[in-house]
Amino acid sequence: MNTPPNPVVDISDLHVRFKGERIVHALNGVDIKLAQGEVLGLLGESGSGKSVTLKALLRMLPPKRTEIKGSIKVEGRDVMSLEPAALENLRGGVVSMIFQEPMLALDPVYTIGDQIAEAVVKHEKASYADGRKRALEMLERVRIPSAKRRLDNFPHEMSGGMRQRAMIALALSCRPKVLLADEPTTALDATVQIQVLLLLRELQRELGMAVIFVTHDIGVAVEISDRISVMYAGRIVESGSLRQVVKAPAHPYTRGLLSSTMHGAHRGQRLEAIPGSPPRLDTVPAGCAFHPRCSQAIPECGQHAVSLEQVGVGHTARCIRVKAAADASAVTA
Repeated sequence: MNTPPNPVVDISDLHVRFKGERIVHALNGVDIKLAQGEVLGLLGESGSGKSVTLKALLRMLPPKRTEIKGSIKVEGRDVMSLEPAALENLRGGVVSMIFQEPMLALDPVYTIGDQIAEAVVKHEKASYADGRKRALEMLERVRIPSAKRRLDNFPHEMSGGMRQRAMIALALSCRPKVLLADEPTTALDATVQIQVLLLLRELQRELGMAVIFVTHDIGVAVEISDRISVMYAGRIVESGSLRQVVKAPAHPYTRGLLSSTMHGAHRGQRLEAIPGSPPRLDTVPAGCAFHPRCSQAIPECGQHAVSLEQVGVGHTARCIRVKAAADASAVTA
C-alpha cells in the first residue's frame, strides 16, 4: 500500500468493542492513511464497520459502552488524548462530518442560517453578522436556489435534496481539512444523488480537502473516489487505487460486490449475489470472516488470520490465496 509521506489522517491498528449484554467486536485492526486532497471510498455492506470508523475518528462513540484500542492521528495530533476543548475545536474546525440523514443531524428548532452562523462563531471567533454572511456564501456555493430566503428556513421546510445541500454547507462552513461523508446520498433519488456527488467532488477539489466517503454502492464509490478500501466484518480486506480495485479485484468479497450490480447485466439473466449474510461479531473470527460465504474457500481460510498482502504497487488484499501467490513469487524471485 502506498503510504502518504505526511498523512493528514493516520489510523493504525484500530480496534473498537461495544460492551453491553454481549460484546460486539465492531473494528478488528483497521489501518487508514489519507493524504491531503485525496478521496478514499470506504466500501462494504451494512454492519461492516464503516460508520464506526468515522465516529471513532471524531470520538463520537459512547465512552461508557465503548472500548477503543489503537492509534488515531489527525495532522499528527493524537485524537484519543485530546482534552474536551481541543476535541470540540477538532470537530467542525479541522474534521467535519456529513451524516446520512440530515433531518436527524440538523437541529429542528433553529433556522439553517443560524445553525451555520453558530458553527462559524464557535470555531472562528467571528461575529454573528460575519457568521450569517458565511452562511449565505455557503448556501450559494452548494447551489441552493433563493439562498438568501433559505437562510431563515427550518430544516422541515426544505426538500430532502436541499436539506442534504444545507448539511454540506454546514459541514464546510469552517473550511475543514478533512471531510467525513457517511452515505450522504443514500436517501436521495438518482437524479439528486448524482448532483450531490458532482457537487461534493467539485467542492473537494476547490477546497483541497481530504475526504473519507462511506458507501455500500460501488457506483457511487467510482464517481467520487481516488482510492477504495473494502471493509468486511470490521477489517479492511482490500485496498488500492480506484482502477486497481474495480478493474482487478483480488479479494473474493470485492469481486462479489462488483458482480452484484446492474452494470453490464443483460435482460433475462440472473444477477449474481453474495450468498448468506455477514457474521455475528460477538467473537473475533479466527481466520477470514468471509470464508463461510466464499465459493473459493479452502479449510485453511477459517483457521488462520491473514494480514494484508501486496497484490501490486499500492494494492493490497487480505486473502490466503493472495498470500500463497506472494509467497510463491518470493521463492522464485
